[in-house]
Amino acid sequence: MPTKDRILVVDDTLESLRLLVDALEREDMSILISRSGEEALELLEHVAPDLILMDGMMPGLSGLETTRQIKRNPALAHIPIIFMTGLTEPEHAVAALETGGVDYVRKPIIIDELLARIRVHLTNARLSHRSRLALDVAGRHLVALDPQRALVWCTPKAEELLAQVDPGWSQDRGRLPDALAAPTERLLQDPAPQRTPIRAEFPDFVIEMTLLESKRPHEALVRMTEIREGAVLDLLQKHHGLTRREAEVLLWVSYGKSNRTISEVLSISPRTVNKHLEQVFRKLGVETRAAATALAVRVVSG
Repeated sequence: MPTKDRILVVDDTLESLRLLVDALEREDMSILISRSGEEALELLEHVAPDLILMDGMMPGLSGLETTRQIKRNPALAHIPIIFMTGLTEPEHAVAALETGGVDYVRKPIIIDELLARIRVHLTNARLSHRSRLALDVAGRHLVALDPQRALVWCTPKAEELLAQVDPGWSQDRGRLPDALAAPTERLLQDPAPQRTPIRAEFPDFVIEMTLLESKRPHEALVRMTEIREGAVLDLLQKHHGLTRREAEVLLWVSYGKSNRTISEVLSISPRTVNKHLEQVFRKLGVETRAAATALAVRVVSG
């Protein structure tokens, strides 16, 4: 038997609550009720609904601030929140969306319109959840951040990697480890996806951060690639049949280094670098550094 969709309604007005509860129950949904933002946060410590209807204007903790606190919690951040507001100014709608709301409806509420929006966002949330499960199974190192750089979610593999950066870190902090704050900021300054990756260097490894295209508004999707030089060289050798030195040359080419720089790093002559590079091109079946780099990155990124 299918599980009922569970909706949390947060509203301080009894009349609004009765209207919404009656309408949602007719649609065979399970309803939770909170009369204030504080009450909603307390309830969310024990149960996670499929969607939240949030009154924008409430005494005490406002709907906006309640939503901010919900979105700071990685365990709750995925829940879609639809705002209900009697305010008509565009800036109120913008504020609702910027705090993490997926939609808003104006009061007095038109029930048929609200139900249609609820169905759309429940469907989108289910698709998003399935996508995240697929990413988890695939073992990808992915994190999602909101516009304030707070952590929305991360895959288990990414969580393991972040714990290597800071052994005391956990998702409960709601942010990435402090050591990644500066490189993350540099990465997100350019919002266009697939821009040049940013590297964060640590004593035993490097994390390469790449901004990907996200299907969710107000969410930045970042892929993190762990680079341990020895392991990377092993991969390049195995996939392309390279010698150790050829793999080293290819690795530094993928870093964007010139032949002269590579010669200094590897303590060989630029002419020797060029000879190794010729063999790399032949074995990879490419003719340019850019094509060789693309193949190397594909192998390293898995």
